Amino acid sequence: MLDQTLTTNKINDIRNYLDELLPLLKKESREIIDESLVLHTVERLFQLIVDSAIDLNTHIISQSHLAVPADYQSTFIVLGENKILPMEFALEIAPSVGLRNLIVHKYGNVDMKRMDYLQYLKLVSATVINID
Repeated sequence: MLDQTLTTNKINDIRNYLDELLPLLKKESREIIDESLVLHTVERLFQLIVDSAIDLNTHIISQSHLAVPADYQSTFIVLGENKILPMEFALEIAPSVGLRNLIVHKYGNVDMKRMDYLQYLKLVSATVINID
């Protein structure tokens, strides 16, 4: 059985982080890159969004007794395989974990357009209510 407090808190966390992030993403890419405070804020908010989604995915997977994913990226795929997320969407958003790793470990440049966590929120919120 899902912990409704945990799931609600994670969904609200993602929503709040997105509320902070989206206005920053309206800036031109060059403007974000040139303003280190804005860049670091964008990076950190993105990391928090992905980490919260992974936490939520992991909770859903463990409490629903689904297959144990091989890695964090696979948590989205497991949710897709079990129709908690549409599979096409799961395949699209799963690589955002790799983008998160690029940011955290400074492996390279990140294309912030590869995430669609607004859609993730809509899909997970609608589905989580029906899991129990």
